[in-house]
Amino acid sequence: MGGEKPMPTPVSLYIITFNEAQNLRELLPTVSWADEVVVVDSFSTDDTAAVCAQFGARHVNVKFEGFGKLRNQALPLLKHDWVVSIDSDERSTPEFAGEVRQTLAEPKCAAYLVPRRNHFLGRPIHYCGMYPDYRQPQVFDRRQFRYREDLVHEGFECTGNVGHFRHAVLQHPYPTLAVVLAKTDRYTSLMAKRYFEAGRRAGFRQMALNPPGAFLKKYFAQQGFREGVVGFMVAAIHAYYTFLKYAKLWELQNKTAP
Repeated sequence: MGGEKPMPTPVSLYIITFNEAQNLRELLPTVSWADEVVVVDSFSTDDTAAVCAQFGARHVNVKFEGFGKLRNQALPLLKHDWVVSIDSDERSTPEFAGEVRQTLAEPKCAAYLVPRRNHFLGRPIHYCGMYPDYRQPQVFDRRQFRYREDLVHEGFECTGNVGHFRHAVLQHPYPTLAVVLAKTDRYTSLMAKRYFEAGRRAGFRQMALNPPGAFLKKYFAQQGFREGVVGFMVAAIHAYYTFLKYAKLWELQNKTAP
């Protein structure tokens, strides 16, 4: 895959996915500027492989054992040292691609954080902590970069400087409430397992006090009230996520108690 104007330095772009064929149909046309596009799948049961073939992306399967480990396993599969990471629910923009091109002409950092313009039920969200919403760097030199092998919300280690992009990628993580609930269930299970393996435990205080605190943070501290009803929904779902995470941790610790 290649764009109209070649990158000054070859770029590999990778996407981790599982049963996200519809998202890939929308994402892959937006990343055709990359020199290589690799979809790192975990044995999807939908038509992910066929969609990759349709758009000329390389499709590989890697067993899922946590997001951090999966991302580290993806890096050696790529042809080029400069890497762009895009999630299946994200979309590139011409402005972002242009900034990648401009930056790699003379990179000043080993890795770059990229702002993300989140959408909730189809609406762009400006508050609730959902913009700029940096995660781990999405543009980096893999020779100086590694993910921490956390189950979820993985951190990173970089031996060089970390910079920031100006132009955002678009993210559509919550197109429907059904998707919200499915992701909440999956991610809270992973977070509970991560906490449990790290020796953390949950009790009444975490389940009673942390969810209201999470709501207040989203709705007031991060000005979710400016988003109207949608902001209230985001804050309420974040509170539910927080409760479920600690409830599942409580379940884990009690299952394994002697």
